[in-house]
Amino acid sequence: MQNGRGIDGSIWLEIVVRAILAWIFIELEGATPFSRKIHPDELWLYKNPRSESYVPTTILWPLVFGTPTFVILVVFLMQKDRVDASQAVLGCSLSLSLNGVFTNIVKLIVGRPRPDFFWRCFPDGQMNPELKCTGELAVVREVAFASMGFVAFYLAGKLHVFSSLGRGKSWRMCVCLAPLAVALSVALSRTCDYHHHWQDVLCGSALGFSMSYLCYRQYFPSLASIHSHRPYVKLTPHLELEGVQTPEKQEERATPASNAFIILMDEDDDDDDDDDDDDDDNI
Repeated sequence: MQNGRGIDGSIWLEIVVRAILAWIFIELEGATPFSRKIHPDELWLYKNPRSESYVPTTILWPLVFGTPTFVILVVFLMQKDRVDASQAVLGCSLSLSLNGVFTNIVKLIVGRPRPDFFWRCFPDGQMNPELKCTGELAVVREVAFASMGFVAFYLAGKLHVFSSLGRGKSWRMCVCLAPLAVALSVALSRTCDYHHHWQDVLCGSALGFSMSYLCYRQYFPSLASIHSHRPYVKLTPHLELEGVQTPEKQEERATPASNAFIILMDEDDDDDDDDDDDDDDNI
């Protein structure tokens, strides 16, 4: 694929970036988190009963990776646009990679136990004086999950939900909000099964949503743009970027008042020239 930005020359660099992020994510998964001291008077915060995940990883990971893949594939089959599909894959993969890395960094630094920490660490209910965890390490550690915000932004751009071409059509808004509803349900389920504190869910959701938007805007224009359905690489070769004022645009967008001012100035110059000619004749 050849275009104004030269995808052929940069695609391998994009792949390397994601491979590095994936490696960092895997390394962080095996790192030892900060061991936060738990005082006896706050232990009640972590003695919620253990329960199975409402959304287990066998459903979560196919949902996280399968939904973007399905949406991008459907759009590709409808438009037959390989450039758009490649840009969507790059944006979504970057969003998932960065979200995973940043989520793990926050987890390792904060080191806050889960709401059901006590029963994970002491399945028999016998607590040791040092509050040392005796549970299985694999059970205690969390599994990071990514946001589906990129899918919502991608659909909103394709359907022109926030541009002048698609306003007033509620079904488009509902379509782009559907992935966010799924992500919100997964996040809230983490508080219902006592696997996360509500503060952690709120921060994680905000982080994932922000990361998705940043990665989306890296490859696609503003959702308010009339070109929101096209990636940047298809805009720059033959369309001027919005917000860039060329001399031709400035001349076309001159206001009537400014045009009138220019005409008056020209007339004054002509009058001055005529007066000079009359003075020369009198001399």
